[in-house]
Amino acid sequence: MGEIFARLRKGVLVTTSYAGKINTMTISWGALGIDWGVPVFTTYVRESRFTHMMLTENPEFTVNIPLSDDAGKILGFCGTKSGRDHDKIAELGLTPVTPEVISVPGLKEFPLTLECRVVYRQNQDMDSIPSRFVDKFYPDVRSGEGADAKDIHTAFYGEIVAAYIIED
Repeated sequence: MGEIFARLRKGVLVTTSYAGKINTMTISWGALGIDWGVPVFTTYVRESRFTHMMLTENPEFTVNIPLSDDAGKILGFCGTKSGRDHDKIAELGLTPVTPEVISVPGLKEFPLTLECRVVYRQNQDMDSIPSRFVDKFYPDVRSGEGADAKDIHTAFYGEIVAAYIIED
């Protein structure tokens, strides 16, 4: 867990797949714990993201964690480019690896892999978030006001159904 938390602060990838397309995006928010008696990784994805649509259609994802500090270029690209417009896997030359349990692959270049199946999801309640966080992370989002009001995060609670390190 210590390794996962340390890497999460710097960025990890969440990978999804739907209708024959694989997409990955950089995250640096997440939670790891036990909910309902099972190990869970919770990822937070804005409603406007392509990854959100994919998770809604196929509620499975992998968390892909680098084991070295040389992942900055990949994390930067995957954190600024949308899967709607880019095939990030092909453009970056990433190698999908057949999963053990779910339908979403891991990524060889980010070998510490958590396979997750969504067991619960919940949209954020902007009225329940302290104003200091709203001001910092959601300055243009106000509950029920305008087009930006929908650009909140959804928490996807993924039961960890497999965890492993992809070997060369």
